[in-house]
Amino acid sequence: MKNITIIGSGFAGLTAVKQLRRQDKHCKITLISPRPELHYLPSLIWVPSGKRKRKDIIVPLHNFFRRMNVDYHQASVTGLRDDGRTVETDAGEVSNDGLIIASGGRFIKKLPGIENAITPCEGIDAAEKIRERLFSMSHGTIAFGFAGNPNEPSAMRGGPMFEFLFGTDTLLRERGIRKNFNLVFFSPAEKPGNRLGPKAVGRLLDEMQKRDIQTHLGHKMKTFEKHRVITEGGEFDADLIIFMPGMTGNLWFDNSELPRSAGGLVKANQHCKVETMEAVYVAGDSGSFPGPDWMPKQAHMADLQAEAAAKNLLAELSGETADAVFKVELICIVDSNNKGMMVSRTENKNITLPNTVLLHWTKRLFEWWYLRQYR
Repeated sequence: MKNITIIGSGFAGLTAVKQLRRQDKHCKITLISPRPELHYLPSLIWVPSGKRKRKDIIVPLHNFFRRMNVDYHQASVTGLRDDGRTVETDAGEVSNDGLIIASGGRFIKKLPGIENAITPCEGIDAAEKIRERLFSMSHGTIAFGFAGNPNEPSAMRGGPMFEFLFGTDTLLRERGIRKNFNLVFFSPAEKPGNRLGPKAVGRLLDEMQKRDIQTHLGHKMKTFEKHRVITEGGEFDADLIIFMPGMTGNLWFDNSELPRSAGGLVKANQHCKVETMEAVYVAGDSGSFPGPDWMPKQAHMADLQAEAAAKNLLAELSGETADAVFKVELICIVDSNNKGMMVSRTENKNITLPNTVLLHWTKRLFEWWYLRQYR
């Protein structure tokens, strides 16, 4: 019987479980994560407005693990040894014949004063803190921004920041107090969101202009103060700073022999395999993969990589050719709480659909459809 370990209970980890079980009803699957829960991070954008609450976004996984016959090991990973065959955790060691690393990424918190900003995609606590701050304010300046990992172009999350920006504008208008606020969007990139495609960038900037959102673009970040954003191209006051830094690898990678990219992620090939190790694969935000510079870090991409990783791991363990590859595909709906703009990008096509109410409801319907398989 094949003994397979998965690290992580996010999108990539759970998709790997489904793919493994689809192909092999009898292999032993052990999943390691700090909590037996899926946190549906794409819905964090609706927490500040109250459209979603904690209970709507956190999905307990006990039923899913039982249906999939998964042995759950509740722990935090601390290291990896024996060429990947032994996973070290704060609750004991877990051995395996094959390993899939799907433990997500870590935000880079090196910018001076970053403790003065809220990083929304860190989780529900952060999104709830944004909600509390917004409803405690009657006026002021709110700054939204994001940056990347200069050594890993794909290791960034810009899309959600546009959603928090437009969603906040919508919320303030619905409350009838938008005129009391200045909204400022800042980024070291001159064309933020360029991985979405040129047309999408133009529409995003046009939307900011229509909503009277100021921009501060093309200037490297220097520091945050409690009520100030400071860049190499100037500074401005801000009563609330919402900022998404770039991403890098997990701290436990340092206690392993995993090959790392310049940006600190686990280096993998087009088959999601860690080439320097036998039967070790990576999927999602943990990995650095070959592909175009616009390849996204998003749930859809993590799912595609996890499917390829699971297929190839089973093939390798069975002595077969492990040649499955993942499709590089960006699909997202940039939501503004009542409308949405859809962007789709592949190697050959880049499609942008304008803001409509239908796309907002499409995103909410997809959330229901996706989560029902884990409830």
